[in-house]
Parts: sequence; C-alpha cells; structure tokens
Amino acid sequence: MKKILLSPLALVSLVTSCLANPLPQTVDTSVKAKAEEQLKIQNREIVKLVVAEISKKLPQRVDKYTEFVKIENDDLKLLYTYEINTGSKSDKSVREEDKKRMEGFVVRGICQTSKRFLESNIDISYIYNSAKSKEELFRFDVTSKDCKYL
Repeated sequence: MKKILLSPLALVSLVTSCLANPLPQTVDTSVKAKAEEQLKIQNREIVKLVVAEISKKLPQRVDKYTEFVKIENDDLKLLYTYEINTGSKSDKSVREEDKKRMEGFVVRGICQTSKRFLESNIDISYIYNSAKSKEELFRFDVTSKDCKYL
C-alpha cells in the first residue's frame, strides 16, 4: 500500500508544505477570524487540487483484495473510497468480522501519512465498499484528535 501511495503522497507533501507555517498570532479577534477564514479558503483549494491530482491515477490496486477507486472532497474533508473483494463472505460477515481488525491499522496509517492535513483541520474518511454489492461495509473518519496518542 505504501508503494502505491508514494506518488500521491509526494504531491500532498508539496501542496501542503505551506500548511506547516502558521501565521503570526494576534489578540485582535476580528483579525484572527479573518485569518482563520483565509486559511479555510486556502485549505479548500488545496483539497480540490489533491482530489484532482490523485483522481488521475485511479483506480489503483492496493492489495489482493482492495482497490482504491475514488477520492473526493466534502468541504474540508477528504473522502477516500475503496472496494473490497470479499470473496464468498457476505457483507454482513465482513462488517462484523473485519471492521474491528482493520480500524487500528487504518487509523494509525492515516495519522502517519496525512499528519499535515489533519493538523490543518482537513479531516479524512476512508470508506470501504463491497466490490460485489457496492454497499458500504464500513468507514473510518479521522480528525487530528484521533491521532493525539498514536
């Protein structure tokens, strides 16, 4: 999975490098509000650019069972959609057996690979759908708060 995501992650690193430099602090609340709004506008543009660039390389095979099929944004949230080939397992069985097993691994991976997004209040969701039924199996919504202790 790391090998597949290197190219998009390189782009993400370049685009988000400007997010690492915080603005000078002020006590004037109106100035703070304007600065925060400008950051949101900038971050919305960055999210759109990331979606456009990564979309060019989709779909991508992640592993034997998983394919990265779509990326989109919902304001300041990146939504990554994957399809899982569940073989003979039912959607219900996958939901019950695999979500817990995958959650820690996926959240930890998001926290490590998307740290700058999360620190810039750009949230991330990984959505896993069944390749057969196209139904959502589960999702992991991650914010910077989820990464504090990882």
